[in-house]
Amino acid sequence: MTDVLIIGGGPAGVTAALYTARAGLKTTIIYKDHGALGKAERIENYYGHTEISGNALAETGLEHAQKVGTEIITGEVVGLSINDQCINVKTATVEYQAKTVVLATGANRVTPQIPGLSEHEGCGVSYCAICDGFFYKGKDVAVLGSGEYALHEAKDLLPLAATVTLLTNGKEPEVPFPTPVAIRKEKIKEVYGGAATSGIPGIKGLSSLPTRNALKGVMFENDSELHLSGLFIAVGIAGGTDLARKIGAVIDSQGSVKVDNKMQTSVPGLWAAGDCTGGLKQIAKAVYEGAEAGMDIIKHLRD
Repeated sequence: MTDVLIIGGGPAGVTAALYTARAGLKTTIIYKDHGALGKAERIENYYGHTEISGNALAETGLEHAQKVGTEIITGEVVGLSINDQCINVKTATVEYQAKTVVLATGANRVTPQIPGLSEHEGCGVSYCAICDGFFYKGKDVAVLGSGEYALHEAKDLLPLAATVTLLTNGKEPEVPFPTPVAIRKEKIKEVYGGAATSGIPGIKGLSSLPTRNALKGVMFENDSELHLSGLFIAVGIAGGTDLARKIGAVIDSQGSVKVDNKMQTSVPGLWAAGDCTGGLKQIAKAVYEGAEAGMDIIKHLRD
């Protein structure tokens, strides 16, 4: 078991690691790629660098963290769970245990721009299989995605749903999916609803929502249809909001992970820092929050 497991290898995560590793805590960073920072061709507004590429800054940061004793693991985190002793962090192939976890995954991914998708959030469209899968027991559901994150959501749904279909929206599956999961590769034209409902149980007490149309299915660009009761969104990799929601952390009205002034979430043992907490999306802000999280974890584990 590690003392501190940090999800994300950007400025927030690396800064947290620099503090905790230097304090003698066993620290691990798991990261998939350099995210938004890696796409920055040139950075000119960060202390100490008149000009540096995002990739170069990210690599330097990880090297620095490794130099002070941080274990660096390349992988994709697809889920979190909690027990009395630790937080379990699941990747596509391995499960790790940690006394504390820092979400430093950057900003959450953009919701796919499919007509009707946002209108049915909470009335059939969900972003967390482990949270809402129970409400679709014995029903037909689908997962929108094509990678490891989509595979993880599909596996969580298979024991519950009558059928599970993968919708790749025009992409090829990036990983093998088990035989019970049907695969539809067509581009999606729209998500549509049917008879009025007072809400489907799920995220944020949706049974008490005003009357809305429940999800009935998706229509593809070839005008074929797939009738569904539930559609679970798992596009790309799991962002901070996705992972926080899986473990029961509070998400604010802007879709960011809610934290206090020490970067603690509502879940004991879970901190968040950087773009996933909302606000100013700048390296300087991420570094500050990573430092706050790291120092608070040191205090928490030593008390």
